[in-house]
Formats: sequence, structure tokens, C-alpha cells
Amino acid sequence: MVSEMKKIVMFDGEIETQQYFTYRLRERFLELGHEVFTFNLSKTGESLTGLMRFVERGNTALVCFNFHGITPGDVFQDEEDGHWFWDDLDIPCYNIVVDHPFYYHRFLEMAPKRYIHISIDRYHDAYMKEYFPHILRVPFLPLAGTQIDISDEFPEKAYTPNGYMELKDRPIDIVFTGNYSPLYKLDKYITRLGEEYEIFYRGIIDELLAHPDRTLEDVAKEHILQEIPDVTKEEIRETLGNQVFLDLYVRSYIRGKAVQVLVDYGFKVAVFGDGWDELPCEHPENIINGKGVSSEACLKMIAQAKVSLNVMPWFKDGAHDRVFNTLLNGALLVSDESIYLKEILKDGENCILYSLDTIDEMPRKLEMLLKDEKRLQQVIESGYNTAVAKHTWHERADFLSELIEKDVLGEIDL
Repeated sequence: MVSEMKKIVMFDGEIETQQYFTYRLRERFLELGHEVFTFNLSKTGESLTGLMRFVERGNTALVCFNFHGITPGDVFQDEEDGHWFWDDLDIPCYNIVVDHPFYYHRFLEMAPKRYIHISIDRYHDAYMKEYFPHILRVPFLPLAGTQIDISDEFPEKAYTPNGYMELKDRPIDIVFTGNYSPLYKLDKYITRLGEEYEIFYRGIIDELLAHPDRTLEDVAKEHILQEIPDVTKEEIRETLGNQVFLDLYVRSYIRGKAVQVLVDYGFKVAVFGDGWDELPCEHPENIINGKGVSSEACLKMIAQAKVSLNVMPWFKDGAHDRVFNTLLNGALLVSDESIYLKEILKDGENCILYSLDTIDEMPRKLEMLLKDEKRLQQVIESGYNTAVAKHTWHERADFLSELIEKDVLGEIDL
């Protein structure tokens, strides 16, 4: 018998970006007829009372990002025997994981019984299948975007029929929303165990930067096998879970490189995030430093920019919300490639896609398109149409709602 679950528990009060995603999904869940209880993790006492009144055995599901509500040791797990509140009420836990799974090995090892892992990159799902085969999975659900209306805030500007600010009225040339971590701050993790380990780690980094289409897990596994040919799968899994600093290193390097090649070419780039005053470049005067801002403020900046830069957090077969936020808010998307992005987007038709191994060519490619205003506007409009049809949080909520109502527990793809 198919279970039609209508009640959904969600979470806020922790990571601001994921909280923003939560409320976009929540809006649509309510429109679809679901009852939604939003548990505030910063006000646990008040929220627990409301949660107890809300949940209903057999008619409730949990939807969260990055293990909110199912973090080992939190209020929902018994301190003595480790069992979960969600298991007591037979509640399925749909967890959208916006980072690579190797950040969460401990969490995965202690997940609730009806835990369903949702990957935003197909390589992430392959990793789950390889190293956590017992865990139920929704193999792939990409992130999505939000269109924001800024016409009330800037009534003097002109807007297109699609609702975004016209290109000629946009005051920002190029925007990037996200933090930068100077590499020297990550070096301590590479050097802390001595010279032998440093050589090992640097070898993995050099291989990734030389072949940026490869995943960290594949390159690291090769290097581990070279050093220890008889290593077991369990030992490889444990090692990968202890090397997340390598992921942070290559991500920071590429993010910095993308901004550096633009500003040193002569473009002005407005950055909204921390750490950019420490970016090594020849022309720091071309960096307009807006510091860190909220998700909604980032959207407003994109909605006022002619061009929005995206740099993937080493996702090789997925997308980032910056991709869809850009397309939905009428800016030209300039992004590095992924297998998935090349399936849904086309370079020169609805965006500019660049390759990380030829990143120095990206500014010239952008300059050529910016000189052809008619074509530029066609590319932007085509990008908007692509995103609004299939890549909003409403679309993702519709998909999740169907899983919840049918009580689907993994092995279903978008």
C-alpha cells in the first residue's frame, strides 16, 4: 500500500545558505498541500515542543541539508544507546548533501535507519555506492536557483518582460559571490605530519591541477595504491575521509585563479565574500571587495551584474546554485565545465563554459562576447529560459514531494 505522507519537518537556524534553500523548498511544499514544521536549531527548547505536537507516525518525513537534525550527538539522538528520535516514529530522512560525502563519514556511519542520501553530483553518488553501499540513495538531484525581484528597490531601472533588469542598466560588470581561502592557511594541514606526508599530499594536488577533470577520490586512491598496494577498501575509505583539506586546497586555488585571470586581464570584478584582500594578483585594484553578504544579498548583486562568474567546488558531474541563480536573474553565466553542465547548457548559446586546464583563455572568450551586445542578450535570454523551465527550487520541491508522498526510499533518479 502506498503511503501518502503530507507532513514535512525541515530545519533552520544554522548555515545561512542552506537555510535559504530550505525556505525556497518550504514555499512550494506549502503550495502543494504539505504541512511543514520548521525546527529552529538555535531555539531547540521552543522547537521541540512544537515538533512533538506536529509529528505523526506514518505521515511525516524529514527533509534537510547536510545532516541538519541528524547530526550524531545532537538533541534527536539518545546519548546512551545512540538510537534516533526519527527511528522511534518511523520517519524517513531525506538528506540533500551539498558537499562531497567524504566530509561526512562519521555522520554516514551513524545515520538513522530510514536515512536517504541525496547527491547533488553524480560522482558523489558513485562514491556513496562504492564506500557506503548499504545506505539508501536518491542518486542525483542538482541544486537549483531563485529569481529575485528588485524592481521595487530600483524603480528607476528598466526591466525585461522576464522580470530581470535590462543589461544596459546594470551597474556591476562582473560579480563573484563566495569566499576565498588563502592557500597559506591550508598549508599547515599539508605539512603537519612531516616531509614524507607533504610529498604525498603535494603529489595528489599537482595531479589534480594538471588534470582538473579528475576527482580527488580517484587520484588519491591511485596514490594510496602506489604507496600501499595491498591496502583494503575500508582503509582507503578511512584515508579519504581524512583528506578533505586537499579538496579545500584545490577548490581555493581554482577559485582564486578564475578571479585572478579576469582582474589581471583588465576586468573589474566585484567579489562578495571573505578573504579576497589576500588574493595574489598583479592588479588588485581591479577587485571591488564587497565582503561577505547573505544569500539574498548575493542574489541582488547577481541581479545587478552584466556577468556572473561561477567556479565549481570541484564538482565534476553536477552543478552549483550560482549557475541557476545567474541564469534566472538575467546575468551572463561564465562557469567552468562539468559533465552535467555540458548536458543541460551549451557554450555560446546560453552561457560561457570554460575549461580549467585552459582557464587563461577565459577572459578573452568573455571579451569577445561582451563586444557583441545583440548576441550577448540572446545568450542571456536563452539561459533564463533554460533555467526557469527546469532548474528552480519549485521544480526540486515537486520532485521531493513525489518521493515523500510515495514513501520512496532511494534508488530513484531525476
